[in-house]
Amino acid sequence: MTKPVVEFQAGPAPTELVIKDITVGEGKEAVPGGTVEVHYVGVEFDSGEEFDSSWKRGETIVFPLRGLIQGWQDGIPGMKVGGRRQLTIPPELAYGPAGAGHHLSGKALVFVIDLIDVLS
Repeated sequence: MTKPVVEFQAGPAPTELVIKDITVGEGKEAVPGGTVEVHYVGVEFDSGEEFDSSWKRGETIVFPLRGLIQGWQDGIPGMKVGGRRQLTIPPELAYGPAGAGHHLSGKALVFVIDLIDVLS
């Protein structure tokens, strides 16, 4: 598996979560509130600038979906292990409106997520 390239999306940012399966997996399915192991890259919708990547750190990350931004909580369930999915997330489902205290507040975000394992 190689680090994905996130394609720049022209036009205005979406106002709702956009889920696009790049590769459909064949393994266990992620469930709401479950714990998953993923590789991911995140870019800002407007600039295409990468702000975070597990690939850059050279290792996957394991976490419960409950602790994540709403766009991940809504966008990962239904994925199957081995799948790669792109989530385009409006600010309301990411880090909130501008001025909400996070450096990504007010920004639409794009993540490409590889589901490595489902732990619960």
